[in-house]
Amino acid sequence: MRMRKKKHADERLLACKEYLYTHEGEPLGDPAGEIWDRPGAPFYLEVGAGKGGFAVGMVASHPDAVYLAMERVTDCVVLAAERAVREGVSDRLRFITDTADNLTRILGEGSVDAIFLNFSDPWSKKGYAKRRLTHRRYLAVYMNLLKEGGVLTFKTDNVGLFDFSLEELEAIGLTPDAVTRDLHNSEYNEGNVVTEYEAAFSALGTPINMLRVQKPEGYVIDIPEDLRRDRVDHRVNKG
Repeated sequence: MRMRKKKHADERLLACKEYLYTHEGEPLGDPAGEIWDRPGAPFYLEVGAGKGGFAVGMVASHPDAVYLAMERVTDCVVLAAERAVREGVSDRLRFITDTADNLTRILGEGSVDAIFLNFSDPWSKKGYAKRRLTHRRYLAVYMNLLKEGGVLTFKTDNVGLFDFSLEELEAIGLTPDAVTRDLHNSEYNEGNVVTEYEAAFSALGTPINMLRVQKPEGYVIDIPEDLRRDRVDHRVNKG
């Protein structure tokens, strides 16, 4: 469902501008140091942050970490940034309006401690599998961004997408450290930060699927050419 256009979105975004991040230049080697002046602090990345509930909860429950929440929909970023300000965690949280396609242009190899994907678009139409954020092409990006021992966590209510994600991990030689098809009734629920979607689905009795995979020591995988930071954009000038 498409979000309705928010009233006064531009003005509201401007009011939160100090909590927004726009990247220019080379990829960040130490994001915690370069964005927050906290060199070496644990750095977490969320891809597809929605309205920011998970990001705010993660920052509140991990006081030593800093957090970059990526979201492609500007109106969601408005709501998320306003929430972070209201709840008093905005000093360790930044929002970026962008997509996973540009991750390698923003962050350097081995710069991220943990990556979170929550209730990503399943892209169910035939021929759209490569757009799924757990497709092997994006998994290759995440594994390059993660430090050795870094962790990728994925949650979804969509069983088909979850099965697809497990298959994609297997295809690139990775085995999850944790898998559950009913997170809230599993051993992995302790410390779980609930997203807005998660709360809504759980209230309807829908089980939540979760997997967690750690980047193995010495693991190497090539990033697809169209997702590399040095790719060339071939755009037709119609001017």
